[in-house]
Amino acid sequence: MKLEIYKKDGSLSGEKATLSPDVFEIQPNDHAIYQAVITYLANRRQGTHKTKTYGEVSGSGKKLWKQKHTGRARIGALRSPLWKGGGTIFGPVPHDYSMKLPQKVKQLARKSALSYKAKDESIKVVEDFSFDKPMTKEMASILKALELSGKKILLLVPKTDQMVYRSGRNIPRLNIIEASKASTYEILNTQMLLIQKSAVEVLEKTF
Repeated sequence: MKLEIYKKDGSLSGEKATLSPDVFEIQPNDHAIYQAVITYLANRRQGTHKTKTYGEVSGSGKKLWKQKHTGRARIGALRSPLWKGGGTIFGPVPHDYSMKLPQKVKQLARKSALSYKAKDESIKVVEDFSFDKPMTKEMASILKALELSGKKILLLVPKTDQMVYRSGRNIPRLNIIEASKASTYEILNTQMLLIQKSAVEVLEKTF
């Protein structure tokens, strides 16, 4: 597959980027994508949820009144789960939600996601660009020239570039990631995949 390479001003550069069919034209595996997405989302969870049990809430453990002959329901202490302010029965406790996925399944899922994007014509290749200093206005003008304003965009760069990252971090719906680190979820959770020219090779080499 060959895609036109665009300049920053939105015009065609005259060059074409060759996308490997082994990465961008495979038969997508939906189950691999499903596994990769739920693993990614699970690994983002902190798992720090916690409620206090009977033994952890503050309050006296003294029996409030005698067991019998009061006409009232029997009760052990203020900390009883049956009372307001008491402990919680079977409440959430800190829990590790992390999951692991075989490397081959991860790669298959990423290839499947990229193939879906290529099939939907949701990939654009742009020439490499950077800035001398953070320039949000310049980044916004590049997106406008490429007719991507307002869309949810994932920009893949060949390596970490703080000037590019800081120029785009305040633009809504724009996410900037190193090509080698983009996950299946991040690739799918976007309307347009914008790839810098040299990032295409970096992306393919990760496989």
